[in-house]
Amino acid sequence: MSTTGYTPPPRIAALIVAAGRGERVGTPAEGPKQYRLLGGEAMIRRTLRTFREHPAVTTIEIVIHPDDEDLCAEALGRDAESVRISHGGATRQESVRKGLESLAATAPDIVLIQDAARPFASPAVIDRTLAAIASGTGALPTVPLTDTVKEAAGRQVVKTLDRSRLYAAQTPQGFRFEEILAAHRRAAAADSQTFTDDASIAEWDGLAVRLVEGDPANVKITTAQDLAQARARFGDAPMIDVRTGNGYDVHRLVDGDHVTLCGVRIPHDRALDGHSDADVGLHALTDALLATCGAGDIGDHFPPSDPQWRGAPSRIFVEKAVAVVAAAGGRICNADISLICEAPKIAPHREAMRAAIAEMTGLSLERVSVKATTNETIGFVGRREGIAAIATASVVYGESRS
Repeated sequence: MSTTGYTPPPRIAALIVAAGRGERVGTPAEGPKQYRLLGGEAMIRRTLRTFREHPAVTTIEIVIHPDDEDLCAEALGRDAESVRISHGGATRQESVRKGLESLAATAPDIVLIQDAARPFASPAVIDRTLAAIASGTGALPTVPLTDTVKEAAGRQVVKTLDRSRLYAAQTPQGFRFEEILAAHRRAAAADSQTFTDDASIAEWDGLAVRLVEGDPANVKITTAQDLAQARARFGDAPMIDVRTGNGYDVHRLVDGDHVTLCGVRIPHDRALDGHSDADVGLHALTDALLATCGAGDIGDHFPPSDPQWRGAPSRIFVEKAVAVVAAAGGRICNADISLICEAPKIAPHREAMRAAIAEMTGLSLERVSVKATTNETIGFVGRREGIAAIATASVVYGESRS
């Protein structure tokens, strides 16, 4: 006990939870959401700064996924020097417990547990949370629900809940360190359920939790729409990532009794020569789609030297390209094909071609165009030695696929 009557201030640690994958925000190729940019700076760094600049916070620990060491270092830059890094687990609950265990070496008096994906926590919310913490009591910032809330079974409403008693929980959630660490340890040992926040673990363990005034602006970034709205707050103008790909193909005409164009078999006194069914329209479309995400061309995916593609229907190639685009986070907006030939006549078959392409691509019919022109008897097309096709496809990338 101090003989001077001086009581040192409590040692306050901030534990920032950043081990999740953030899949609901979409575009997984861009990485976990906590490393996405807001106003030119990583979300996690903005969250960190709020606590690093708060005068009461003495220690900061960030819990990350083991695979994100380099991502985190790049995102934090020089701020990495002022924090401790530890690795999380398979769930948020496990990640928080591991972070608390790491902090146990220095045993702070109070811990503030914060989601990395809440970059708008204000100093005022932190102050109110700290002021409410007492021995045996945690503190939880909340905002009252304003919408009418229904309880349902499946899609059937069971009852309307009294929203005057309902609140949305935010972070940081604050606790006496030893108490919340003990609660987490008991919850892990019980292994009976998964908790979605730390206040619920405190409740389960018998700790009282006080509500403090949160902030409606202190939102958690969960979906692509949340991310877009957060970026708008920083004046970011998100680029609309619309890409256009072009494709061209040509096959010579040989003796035969039909041609296949844009997925439709057409009786003809000639045939197109090729390793597959030689559908120039679909071959051109395949290349156009692959071009929108830099995925090579039809020959890379379906080499003509491979015997399994001999005589294969070209819709297989288009469907593969559609899958490649989807895996890259793309949504096909339209497809346009121009067939260049002297014969056969395309007009009688145009609607069947459009319908076939719509089915392959998942597009509505009005987003598919098939046109035809002759070569005015000029060149190899004009001499009826072959048929050519040009295709254009537009794809939007970067939208949520959740």
